[in-house]
Amino acid sequence: MNTNIVWHPAAVSASEKRSLHGHNPCVLWYTGLSGSGKSTISNAVDRLLFERGCHTFLLDGDNVRHGLNRDLGFDDASRVENIRRISEVSKLMLEAGLIVGTAFISPFIADRQLARSLIGASFIEVFIDTPLHECEKRDPKGLYQKARAGDIKHFTGISSPYEAPMAAELHIRTTQLSIREAAEQIVHFLEQRQIVAPLDME
Repeated sequence: MNTNIVWHPAAVSASEKRSLHGHNPCVLWYTGLSGSGKSTISNAVDRLLFERGCHTFLLDGDNVRHGLNRDLGFDDASRVENIRRISEVSKLMLEAGLIVGTAFISPFIADRQLARSLIGASFIEVFIDTPLHECEKRDPKGLYQKARAGDIKHFTGISSPYEAPMAAELHIRTTQLSIREAAEQIVHFLEQRQIVAPLDME
């Protein structure tokens, strides 16, 4: 770290931002295989929160790779850097008082632990648990077919491992829930954590 770099404190406090937004900030870290439903469910949650007047932002894996992380590949080192950058961006948005959703495969436990350590107590891991065979059956982008054919290298679940969370705050089994039910379960968790107020209290 350059000793000439000095951290400047913010003039607006975290409590002032909470008062303005009407809710507490957090990071919902969605993880799961490609095709598991991370983007779909995180968007459904974002919609429910928006309808309540919450201030949110959703970081989607593909979208971020169009800009901030477009210089990164999909080898292990690039995946690690991808998650590090997203963690730092999420932390900045958290400090702005937002409810942040991040929909990334983030296949390695160590990287998700790094994100948790950077973000702190406001980190909520959401395991979108969809069996590999179901993800392959859905294959919305045709990626599994290409990976099986050897056209895509370092593909999670096929030629690169996915390390499932051992103790995620939320475990969403998509074969047992509709998209709406999954989203409502996540929002209910936020109510229990007193991040957002229950509807009858708003």
